[in-house]
Amino acid sequence: MMSRIDRKALVAAYKEEQTPVAGVYAVICGATGEAWVGRSLNIDRQQNSLWFTLKSGTFAYRALQSAWTEHGEGAFRFEQLDRLCDDLSPMARDTELKERSTRWRDRLGAEGI
Repeated sequence: MMSRIDRKALVAAYKEEQTPVAGVYAVICGATGEAWVGRSLNIDRQQNSLWFTLKSGTFAYRALQSAWTEHGEGAFRFEQLDRLCDDLSPMARDTELKERSTRWRDRLGAEGI
């Protein structure tokens, strides 16, 4: 039988794993070298969401959707560029995400998504 302390530690560890981490990411097309930079409040789950939308052909940014349709999923990779610490206030987090995504777009010569 699990002790109360062990159970609390397991619950705390699970909750920590489930805490969303905000960050900046890039989608890069290996066939063309094009890059798109975006920001997310849950960067660990962003790729699944993005890939689902692209596969269904309903992504809002036409340039990325067109490249995906032309070159296929295998030509693309998802990269986490920056992860924010979770002690930022929502306002500071949003400001930091915007600033970092702008820096990464400039650095990579990428479009924003």
